[in-house]
Amino acid sequence: MKRSFTLLDVLLVLALFTHAAWAVRSSLYCESTNSGKLRPHSVSITEFGAVGDGITLNTKAFQNAIFYLNSFTDKGGAKLFVPTGRWLTGSFALISHLTLWLDKDAVILGSTRSDDWPVVDPLPSYGRGRELPGGRHRSLIYGCNLTDVVITGDNGTIDGQGSIWWDWFHNKTLDYTRPHLIELMNSTGILISNLSFLNSPFWTIHPVYCSHVTVQNVTILAPLDSPNTDGIDPDSSSDVCIEDCYISTGDDLIAIKSGWDEYGISYARPSTNIIIRRLVGQTRTSAGIAIGSEMSGGVSEVHAENLQFFNSNTAIRIKTSPGRGGYVRNIYISNVTLTDVNVAIKFTGQYGEHPNEFYDPNALPVIERITFKDVTGERIKFAGLLEGIERDNFRNICLSNITLNVTSKFPWNCSYIQGYSDLVFPAACHPLKKSIYPEHYQDCYHLHNHLQISSSQKRGSWLLSW
Repeated sequence: MKRSFTLLDVLLVLALFTHAAWAVRSSLYCESTNSGKLRPHSVSITEFGAVGDGITLNTKAFQNAIFYLNSFTDKGGAKLFVPTGRWLTGSFALISHLTLWLDKDAVILGSTRSDDWPVVDPLPSYGRGRELPGGRHRSLIYGCNLTDVVITGDNGTIDGQGSIWWDWFHNKTLDYTRPHLIELMNSTGILISNLSFLNSPFWTIHPVYCSHVTVQNVTILAPLDSPNTDGIDPDSSSDVCIEDCYISTGDDLIAIKSGWDEYGISYARPSTNIIIRRLVGQTRTSAGIAIGSEMSGGVSEVHAENLQFFNSNTAIRIKTSPGRGGYVRNIYISNVTLTDVNVAIKFTGQYGEHPNEFYDPNALPVIERITFKDVTGERIKFAGLLEGIERDNFRNICLSNITLNVTSKFPWNCSYIQGYSDLVFPAACHPLKKSIYPEHYQDCYHLHNHLQISSSQKRGSWLLSW
Protein backbone atom coordinates (compact mmCIF):
# COMPACT_ATOMS: atom_id res chain seq x y z
CA MET A 1 0.00 0.00 0.00
CA LYS A 2 1.37 3.37 -0.97
CA ARG A 3 1.46 6.10 1.63
CA SER A 4 1.77 9.86 1.15
CA PHE A 5 4.10 12.02 3.22
CA THR A 6 2.75 14.70 5.52
CA LEU A 7 4.68 17.77 6.63
CA LEU A 8 4.86 16.22 10.10
CA ASP A 9 6.51 13.10 8.66
CA VAL A 10 9.20 15.19 7.00
CA LEU A 11 9.83 17.29 10.10
CA LEU A 12 10.09 14.20 12.30
CA VAL A 13 12.66 12.57 10.02
CA LEU A 14 14.65 15.77 9.81
CA ALA A 15 14.66 15.94 13.60
CA LEU A 16 15.79 12.32 13.74
CA PHE A 17 18.65 12.97 11.33
CA THR A 18 19.63 16.18 13.12
CA HIS A 19 19.81 14.52 16.52
CA ALA A 20 21.61 11.46 15.15
CA ALA A 21 24.15 13.63 13.34
CA TRP A 22 24.83 15.62 16.52
CA ALA A 23 25.21 12.42 18.55
CA VAL A 24 27.56 10.83 16.01
CA ARG A 25 29.63 14.01 15.65
CA SER A 26 30.02 14.46 19.40
CA SER A 27 30.79 10.78 19.97
CA LEU A 28 33.39 10.66 17.22
CA TYR A 29 34.97 13.88 18.44
CA CYS A 30 35.30 12.63 22.01
CA GLU A 31 36.56 9.19 21.01
CA SER A 32 38.85 10.02 18.11
CA THR A 33 41.78 11.24 20.22
CA ASN A 34 44.89 9.14 20.70
CA SER A 35 47.11 9.70 23.71
CA GLY A 36 49.58 7.21 22.27
CA LYS A 37 50.19 9.27 19.14
CA LEU A 38 53.49 8.22 17.63
CA ARG A 39 56.16 10.90 17.39
CA PRO A 40 59.25 10.16 15.28
CA HIS A 41 61.60 11.84 17.77
CA SER A 42 61.85 11.31 21.52
CA VAL A 43 64.15 12.48 24.31
CA SER A 44 64.21 12.10 28.09
CA ILE A 45 64.41 15.10 30.39
CA THR A 46 67.48 13.46 31.96
CA GLU A 47 69.41 14.04 28.72
CA PHE A 48 69.31 17.76 29.54
CA GLY A 49 70.70 17.47 33.04
CA ALA A 50 67.47 17.15 35.01
CA VAL A 51 67.68 15.54 38.46
CA GLY A 52 64.57 13.90 39.89
CA ASP A 53 65.34 14.29 43.59
CA GLY A 54 62.52 16.74 44.40
CA ILE A 55 65.10 19.36 45.43
CA THR A 56 67.07 20.34 42.32
CA LEU A 57 65.34 23.01 40.23
CA ASN A 58 64.93 21.71 36.67
CA THR A 59 63.38 24.70 34.91
CA LYS A 60 66.36 25.13 32.58
CA ALA A 61 66.37 21.43 31.73
CA PHE A 62 62.70 21.57 30.65
CA GLN A 63 63.26 24.78 28.71
CA ASN A 64 66.37 23.43 26.96
CA ALA A 65 64.73 20.12 26.10
CA ILE A 66 61.75 21.84 24.51
CA PHE A 67 64.03 24.30 22.67
CA TYR A 68 65.88 21.32 21.20
CA LEU A 69 62.65 19.53 20.23
CA ASN A 70 61.40 22.63 18.45
CA SER A 71 63.57 21.67 15.48
CA PHE A 72 61.34 18.62 14.92
CA THR A 73 57.95 20.38 14.81
CA ASP A 74 57.89 20.20 11.00
CA LYS A 75 59.19 16.61 10.97
CA GLY A 76 56.26 14.89 12.64
CA GLY A 77 56.75 16.34 16.09
CA ALA A 78 58.52 15.04 19.16
CA LYS A 79 58.03 13.47 22.57
CA LEU A 80 59.54 14.65 25.87
CA PHE A 81 59.68 11.73 28.31
CA VAL A 82 59.65 12.35 32.06
CA PRO A 83 60.78 9.17 33.88
CA THR A 84 60.24 8.04 37.46
CA GLY A 85 61.34 10.73 39.90
CA ARG A 86 60.29 14.00 41.50
CA TRP A 87 61.10 16.77 39.05
CA LEU A 88 60.98 20.22 40.63
CA THR A 89 60.52 23.05 38.14
CA GLY A 90 59.29 26.56 37.57
CA SER A 91 57.05 27.59 34.69
CA PHE A 92 57.95 26.31 31.22
CA ALA A 93 56.31 26.69 27.80
CA LEU A 94 55.31 23.97 25.34
CA ILE A 95 55.58 23.92 21.54
CA SER A 96 53.38 22.61 18.74
CA HIS A 97 53.41 18.92 17.73
CA LEU A 98 54.72 17.90 21.14
CA THR A 99 53.82 15.05 23.48
CA LEU A 100 54.77 15.58 27.12
CA TRP A 101 54.73 12.05 28.58
CA LEU A 102 54.99 11.25 32.29
CA ASP A 103 55.97 7.78 33.46
CA LYS A 104 53.82 6.02 36.07
CA ASP A 105 55.88 7.20 39.05
CA ALA A 106 56.96 10.52 37.55
CA VAL A 107 55.95 13.66 39.46
CA ILE A 108 56.43 17.18 38.10
CA LEU A 109 56.55 19.51 41.12
CA GLY A 110 55.81 23.22 40.92
CA SER A 111 58.40 25.44 42.59
CA THR A 112 57.37 27.11 45.86
CA ARG A 113 59.25 30.29 44.88
CA SER A 114 57.01 32.87 43.21
CA ASP A 115 59.95 34.13 41.13
CA ASP A 116 59.91 30.83 39.26
CA TRP A 117 56.44 31.66 37.92
CA PRO A 118 56.91 34.74 35.66
CA VAL A 119 54.36 37.54 35.63
CA VAL A 120 52.52 37.95 32.31
CA ASP A 121 49.84 40.29 30.94
CA PRO A 122 46.21 39.88 31.93
CA LEU A 123 43.85 38.14 29.54
CA PRO A 124 42.18 40.65 27.17
CA SER A 125 38.73 39.22 27.99
CA TYR A 126 39.33 39.94 31.69
CA GLY A 127 41.15 43.27 31.52
CA ARG A 128 43.15 42.57 34.68
CA GLY A 129 44.20 39.70 36.86
CA ARG A 130 41.24 37.76 38.19
CA GLU A 131 42.25 38.42 41.81
CA LEU A 132 44.23 41.66 41.62
CA PRO A 133 44.63 44.53 39.15
CA GLY A 134 47.54 44.17 36.74
CA GLY A 135 49.27 41.03 35.56
CA ARG A 136 49.19 37.44 36.72
CA HIS A 137 51.65 34.66 37.32
CA ARG A 138 52.09 32.35 34.34
CA SER A 139 50.94 28.74 34.73
CA LEU A 140 53.39 25.95 35.54
CA ILE A 141 52.87 24.37 32.10
CA TYR A 142 52.02 26.99 29.50
CA GLY A 143 51.42 27.25 25.77
CA CYS A 144 50.27 29.91 23.32
CA ASN A 145 49.38 29.73 19.60
CA LEU A 146 49.99 25.98 19.51
CA THR A 147 48.68 23.12 17.39
CA ASP A 148 48.64 19.40 18.21
CA VAL A 149 49.78 19.19 21.83
CA VAL A 150 49.41 16.08 24.01
CA ILE A 151 49.99 16.08 27.77
CA THR A 152 49.63 12.49 28.93
CA GLY A 153 51.36 9.48 30.42
CA ASP A 154 50.99 6.28 32.39
CA ASN A 155 49.08 7.96 35.26
CA GLY A 156 51.95 10.20 36.28
CA THR A 157 51.38 13.29 38.43
CA ILE A 158 51.68 17.06 38.12
CA ASP A 159 51.68 18.66 41.59
CA GLY A 160 51.49 22.46 41.88
CA GLN A 161 52.43 22.43 45.61
CA GLY A 162 49.84 25.17 45.97
CA SER A 163 49.69 25.46 49.75
CA ILE A 164 52.18 28.34 49.83
CA TRP A 165 50.01 30.23 47.32
CA TRP A 166 46.89 29.54 49.37
CA ASP A 167 48.65 30.98 52.43
CA TRP A 168 49.64 34.12 50.50
CA PHE A 169 46.03 34.45 49.36
CA HIS A 170 44.61 34.11 52.87
CA ASN A 171 47.24 36.48 54.30
CA LYS A 172 46.58 39.03 51.52
CA THR A 173 50.27 39.16 50.61
CA LEU A 174 49.89 38.37 46.89
CA ASP A 175 51.22 40.95 44.44
CA TYR A 176 49.62 39.34 41.38
CA THR A 177 46.88 36.83 40.57
CA ARG A 178 47.86 33.26 41.37
CA PRO A 179 48.91 30.91 38.53
CA HIS A 180 47.06 27.97 37.03
CA LEU A 181 48.64 24.55 36.86
CA ILE A 182 48.12 24.28 33.08
CA GLU A 183 47.04 27.10 30.76
CA LEU A 184 46.91 26.87 26.98
CA MET A 185 45.97 29.98 24.99
CA ASN A 186 44.90 30.47 21.37
CA SER A 187 45.65 26.84 20.64
CA THR A 188 43.93 23.97 18.85
CA GLY A 189 44.16 20.20 18.86
CA ILE A 190 44.86 19.73 22.58
CA LEU A 191 44.69 16.42 24.45
CA ILE A 192 45.22 16.09 28.21
CA SER A 193 44.77 12.54 29.52
CA ASN A 194 45.77 9.75 31.90
CA LEU A 195 47.36 11.94 34.57
CA SER A 196 46.73 13.19 38.10
CA PHE A 197 46.81 16.91 38.88
CA LEU A 198 47.30 17.93 42.48
CA ASN A 199 47.27 21.11 44.55
CA SER A 200 47.01 23.80 41.91
CA PRO A 201 47.77 27.31 43.17
CA PHE A 202 44.60 28.56 41.41
CA TRP A 203 42.45 27.00 38.63
CA THR A 204 43.92 23.66 37.56
CA ILE A 205 43.39 23.21 33.79
CA HIS A 206 42.55 26.39 31.88
CA PRO A 207 42.13 26.27 28.08
CA VAL A 208 41.41 29.85 26.99
CA TYR A 209 40.67 31.01 23.41
CA CYS A 210 41.19 27.39 22.33
CA SER A 211 39.39 24.94 20.06
CA HIS A 212 39.27 21.16 19.80
CA VAL A 213 40.31 20.42 23.37
CA THR A 214 39.92 17.00 24.98
CA VAL A 215 40.44 16.19 28.65
CA GLN A 216 40.07 12.48 29.36
CA ASN A 217 40.75 10.10 32.23
CA VAL A 218 42.27 12.61 34.60
CA THR A 219 42.12 12.91 38.37
CA ILE A 220 42.22 16.40 39.87
CA LEU A 221 42.66 16.76 43.63
CA ALA A 222 43.08 19.64 46.05
CA PRO A 223 41.97 20.05 49.68
CA LEU A 224 38.27 20.79 49.95
CA ASP A 225 39.05 24.06 51.73
CA SER A 226 41.72 25.26 49.26
CA PRO A 227 40.76 28.60 47.68
CA ASN A 228 39.69 28.78 44.00
CA THR A 229 41.23 25.47 42.98
CA ASP A 230 38.75 24.87 40.12
CA GLY A 231 39.25 21.62 38.24
CA ILE A 232 38.73 22.34 34.53
CA ASP A 233 37.75 25.80 33.24
CA PRO A 234 37.05 26.00 29.49
CA ASP A 235 37.19 29.74 28.83
CA SER A 236 36.12 31.34 25.53
CA SER A 237 36.80 27.96 23.94
CA SER A 238 34.91 25.76 21.48
CA ASP A 239 34.63 22.06 20.70
CA VAL A 240 35.67 20.89 24.14
CA CYS A 241 35.26 17.30 25.34
CA ILE A 242 35.65 16.43 29.03
CA GLU A 243 35.03 12.82 29.98
CA ASP A 244 35.82 10.08 32.50
CA CYS A 245 37.26 12.42 35.13
CA TYR A 246 37.31 12.39 38.93
CA ILE A 247 37.62 15.83 40.55
CA SER A 248 37.69 16.79 44.23
CA THR A 249 38.74 20.39 44.90
CA GLY A 250 38.07 23.56 46.87
CA ASP A 251 35.97 25.24 44.17
CA ASP A 252 33.95 24.39 41.05
CA LEU A 253 34.85 21.03 39.53
CA ILE A 254 34.15 22.38 36.04
CA ALA A 255 33.50 26.08 35.39
CA ILE A 256 32.66 27.27 31.88
CA LYS A 257 33.64 30.90 31.33
CA SER A 258 33.95 33.51 28.56
CA GLY A 259 35.28 36.80 29.87
CA TRP A 260 34.44 39.40 32.48
CA ASP A 261 32.03 42.31 32.09
CA GLU A 262 32.98 45.01 29.57
CA TYR A 263 36.20 43.20 28.64
CA GLY A 264 34.41 39.95 27.83
CA ILE A 265 31.66 41.80 25.96
CA SER A 266 34.27 43.61 23.85
CA TYR A 267 36.41 40.52 23.21
CA ALA A 268 33.23 38.64 22.24
CA ARG A 269 34.58 35.10 22.10
CA PRO A 270 32.04 32.58 23.40
CA SER A 271 32.42 29.12 24.86
CA THR A 272 30.40 26.74 22.71
CA ASN A 273 30.00 23.08 21.76
CA ILE A 274 31.11 21.61 25.07
CA ILE A 275 30.55 17.95 25.95
CA ILE A 276 30.91 16.73 29.55
CA ARG A 277 30.23 13.11 30.43
CA ARG A 278 31.02 10.54 33.10
CA LEU A 279 32.19 13.07 35.65
CA VAL A 280 32.43 12.11 39.34
CA GLY A 281 33.43 14.38 42.19
CA GLN A 282 32.85 16.52 45.23
CA THR A 283 33.25 20.15 46.27
CA ARG A 284 32.34 21.35 49.73
CA THR A 285 32.09 25.04 48.81
CA SER A 286 31.05 25.26 45.16
CA ALA A 287 29.44 23.43 42.23
CA GLY A 288 29.97 20.25 40.29
CA ILE A 289 29.38 22.13 37.04
CA ALA A 290 29.21 25.92 36.99
CA ILE A 291 28.65 28.36 34.17
CA GLY A 292 30.11 31.77 34.95
CA SER A 293 30.30 33.92 36.73
CA GLU A 294 32.52 35.38 33.98
CA MET A 295 30.35 34.63 30.94
CA SER A 296 30.22 37.98 29.13
CA GLY A 297 31.30 36.53 25.78
CA GLY A 298 28.46 34.00 25.89
CA VAL A 299 28.10 30.28 26.61
CA SER A 300 26.00 27.94 24.47
CA GLU A 301 25.54 24.34 23.28
CA VAL A 302 26.68 22.60 26.46
CA HIS A 303 25.71 18.94 26.85
CA ALA A 304 26.53 17.21 30.14
CA GLU A 305 25.46 13.68 31.04
CA ASN A 306 26.20 10.84 33.44
CA LEU A 307 27.29 12.99 36.35
CA GLN A 308 27.75 11.92 39.99
CA PHE A 309 28.27 14.49 42.75
CA PHE A 310 28.46 13.76 46.46
CA ASN A 311 29.27 15.61 49.71
CA SER A 312 28.97 18.87 47.82
CA ASN A 313 27.50 22.32 48.19
CA THR A 314 25.82 22.57 44.76
CA ALA A 315 25.43 20.22 41.80
CA ILE A 316 24.72 22.58 38.87
CA ARG A 317 25.01 26.37 39.07
CA ILE A 318 24.69 29.33 36.72
CA LYS A 319 26.35 32.49 38.03
CA THR A 320 25.89 35.91 36.50
CA SER A 321 25.13 39.53 37.35
CA PRO A 322 23.93 42.85 35.94
CA GLY A 323 26.93 44.19 34.06
CA ARG A 324 27.93 40.81 32.65
CA GLY A 325 26.00 41.03 29.40
CA GLY A 326 26.48 37.97 27.23
CA TYR A 327 24.23 34.92 27.29
CA VAL A 328 23.87 31.37 28.55
CA ARG A 329 21.63 29.36 26.25
CA ASN A 330 21.04 25.85 24.92
CA ILE A 331 22.28 23.90 27.94
CA TYR A 332 21.26 20.26 28.37
CA ILE A 333 22.13 18.34 31.54
CA SER A 334 20.93 14.78 32.02
CA ASN A 335 21.46 11.56 34.00
CA VAL A 336 22.64 13.18 37.22
CA THR A 337 22.99 11.27 40.51
CA LEU A 338 23.40 13.26 43.73
CA THR A 339 24.15 12.22 47.29
CA ASP A 340 24.48 14.59 50.27
CA VAL A 341 24.29 17.78 48.23
CA ASN A 342 22.98 21.06 49.68
CA VAL A 343 21.46 22.47 46.47
CA ALA A 344 20.71 20.44 43.36
CA ILE A 345 20.20 23.38 40.96
CA LYS A 346 21.18 26.96 41.67
CA PHE A 347 20.93 30.16 39.61
CA THR A 348 22.58 33.27 41.01
CA GLY A 349 21.59 36.46 39.21
CA GLN A 350 23.37 38.88 41.56
CA TYR A 351 26.80 37.32 41.82
CA GLY A 352 28.64 40.65 41.68
CA GLU A 353 32.44 40.73 41.48
CA HIS A 354 33.25 43.28 38.79
CA PRO A 355 36.74 44.06 37.41
CA ASN A 356 36.33 47.80 38.06
CA GLU A 357 33.73 50.54 38.44
CA PHE A 358 33.42 51.07 34.67
CA TYR A 359 31.11 48.15 33.94
CA ASP A 360 27.65 48.94 32.56
CA PRO A 361 24.96 47.89 35.08
CA ASN A 362 22.43 47.89 32.24
CA ALA A 363 24.32 45.16 30.39
CA LEU A 364 21.97 42.35 31.39
CA PRO A 365 22.72 38.73 30.53
CA VAL A 366 20.33 36.56 28.52
CA ILE A 367 19.71 33.21 30.21
CA GLU A 368 17.43 30.88 28.25
CA ARG A 369 16.72 27.32 27.13
CA ILE A 370 18.26 25.42 30.02
CA THR A 371 17.11 21.81 30.38
CA PHE A 372 17.61 19.40 33.29
CA LYS A 373 16.47 15.83 32.71
CA ASP A 374 16.70 12.56 34.66
CA VAL A 375 18.09 13.80 37.97
CA THR A 376 17.93 11.79 41.21
CA GLY A 377 19.22 12.66 44.63
CA GLU A 378 19.36 11.44 48.22
CA ARG A 379 19.74 13.69 51.26
CA ILE A 380 19.39 16.92 49.30
CA LYS A 381 18.68 20.08 51.32
CA PHE A 382 17.18 22.24 48.53
CA ALA A 383 15.94 21.08 45.16
CA GLY A 384 16.44 24.49 43.58
CA LEU A 385 17.41 28.04 44.50
CA LEU A 386 16.71 29.87 41.26
CA GLU A 387 17.32 33.62 41.39
CA GLY A 388 17.03 35.53 38.14
CA ILE A 389 17.37 39.27 37.64
CA GLU A 390 14.55 41.78 37.90
CA ARG A 391 13.54 43.03 34.43
CA ASP A 392 15.58 40.15 32.97
CA ASN A 393 13.72 36.89 33.57
CA PHE A 394 15.67 33.71 32.95
CA ARG A 395 13.35 31.94 30.51
CA ASN A 396 12.52 28.52 29.11
CA ILE A 397 14.01 26.70 32.09
CA CYS A 398 12.81 23.09 31.77
CA LEU A 399 12.81 20.31 34.36
CA SER A 400 11.95 16.76 33.31
CA ASN A 401 11.91 13.54 35.36
CA ILE A 402 13.57 14.83 38.52
CA THR A 403 13.21 13.03 41.85
CA LEU A 404 14.98 14.38 44.91
CA ASN A 405 14.79 13.30 48.54
CA VAL A 406 14.74 16.81 50.06
CA THR A 407 15.18 17.61 53.75
CA SER A 408 14.04 21.26 53.68
CA LYS A 409 10.40 22.22 54.21
CA PHE A 410 10.80 24.70 51.35
CA PRO A 411 12.47 22.71 48.56
CA TRP A 412 12.25 25.44 45.87
CA ASN A 413 12.87 29.18 46.00
CA CYS A 414 12.40 30.92 42.65
CA SER A 415 12.36 34.52 41.46
CA TYR A 416 12.47 36.15 38.02
CA ILE A 417 12.48 32.89 36.11
CA GLN A 418 10.04 31.29 33.66
CA GLY A 419 9.78 27.75 32.40
CA TYR A 420 8.11 24.35 32.50
CA SER A 421 8.29 21.01 34.27
CA ASP A 422 7.06 17.43 34.14
CA LEU A 423 7.54 14.54 36.55
CA VAL A 424 9.33 16.63 39.18
CA PHE A 425 9.31 15.72 42.87
CA PRO A 426 9.05 17.65 45.05
CA ALA A 427 6.83 19.70 42.73
CA ALA A 428 8.60 22.62 41.08
CA CYS A 429 8.04 26.23 42.12
CA HIS A 430 5.12 28.18 40.64
CA PRO A 431 7.05 29.87 37.75
CA LEU A 432 7.95 26.39 36.46
CA LYS A 433 4.59 24.69 37.09
CA LYS A 434 3.33 24.72 33.49
CA SER A 435 3.67 21.33 31.86
CA ILE A 436 6.28 20.75 29.15
CA TYR A 437 4.09 18.40 27.12
CA PRO A 438 2.33 18.80 24.81
CA GLU A 439 2.38 22.56 24.21
CA HIS A 440 5.82 23.66 25.38
CA TYR A 441 8.31 20.95 24.51
CA GLN A 442 9.66 22.99 21.61
CA ASP A 443 10.58 25.75 24.09
CA CYS A 444 12.81 23.28 25.97
CA TYR A 445 16.28 22.81 24.59
CA HIS A 446 16.90 19.31 23.22
CA LEU A 447 13.77 17.77 24.73
CA HIS A 448 11.81 17.97 21.48
CA ASN A 449 14.47 15.79 19.82
CA HIS A 450 14.00 13.11 22.47
CA LEU A 451 10.22 13.24 22.18
CA GLN A 452 10.20 13.14 18.41
CA ILE A 453 12.74 10.34 18.19
CA SER A 454 11.04 8.13 20.77
CA SER A 455 7.63 8.66 19.22
CA SER A 456 8.73 8.26 15.61
CA GLN A 457 11.30 5.45 15.57
CA LYS A 458 8.95 3.21 13.58
CA ARG A 459 7.76 6.09 11.44
CA GLY A 460 11.36 7.08 10.61
CA SER A 461 12.30 3.47 9.88
CA TRP A 462 9.36 3.13 7.50
CA LEU A 463 10.23 6.36 5.72
CA LEU A 464 13.85 5.32 5.30
CA SER A 465 12.79 2.04 3.70
CA TRP A 466 10.13 3.60 1.50
